[in-house]
Parts: sequence; C-alpha cells; structure tokens
Amino acid sequence: MNPTPGLVLPSYFRYYASPVKIVSSPDGGVCVWRVSIDDGGWSREDELFAEIVFAVGGEVFACSQEDFVQEVEAYRGYYLRGEGPIFALYETVRAIEDVAAAERRALTAEERALVQGVRRRTFVMFEEQLQREGDPGADPTIAAP
Repeated sequence: MNPTPGLVLPSYFRYYASPVKIVSSPDGGVCVWRVSIDDGGWSREDELFAEIVFAVGGEVFACSQEDFVQEVEAYRGYYLRGEGPIFALYETVRAIEDVAAAERRALTAEERALVQGVRRRTFVMFEEQLQREGDPGADPTIAAP
C-alpha cells in the first residue's frame, strides 16, 4: 500500500543537486534511491522520503521521467571519470557543451537533440552495467520511450 495517497509511483525528483527516484518496494512500501556521487550507482536513502514528498519550495523539484534520465546522466557525466564507451560518450556531450559555452550561446536544437539522445543511451548502458553488478536500484527501463 502506498503510504502517501496521491503520490504516483515511480516519482522522480532533483533533491538539491542529485537525482532521486521513489519507487514501490516489494513489501508494498516505497524505496527512495539517490544517485551516488562516488560511483553513479544507487544509494537507498528512505530517510529522505518525507523531506522530498512534503517539501514546499526549497531545493526539491519534481521532474518527468524523461527529465529524470537527462538529470541522472548530466550528474554522472559531470562527477564521474573513467574508461570505456560510457565515459567516451560523456566526453562527447561535454565537448558539445564546451563549444557552445566557448561561443557564449545556448545549444542549437540539433545539439540539444543529440545530447538528449546520447544521455538516454548512456543511461541505459550505465543502468544495465549496474544491474550486472547487482545494484538493486538500477532500472534501465526508465529510459524506454
């Protein structure tokens, strides 16, 4: 049973700077998963539930599923470094954004679409890798169209 009537699960948020998702738990309650700044995996932080759900203003923002995917990958791309195809794609996004910043302009519609597409792809790749490693919060289906 959902402990907060009216709360649609899953729900997606930005809590201060980090992406957070609230999903149903197997026992009928909820799980609060926050992206780890250390490794990009999911950290269960159920103690944040009330602060996030009942927040009025402040640094808690609800977001759509698509915006959540973009937020997670922007966060991972900013904080994480490593080797392999996911990190190469993060570098590609960073290069596109750096060019626009150097030219003191917003991303073009084409650049924005490219960045969003790459981030959807890296989200799925990262989440699948987390699942293989046993991360219980990983869910690549969130990026499904």
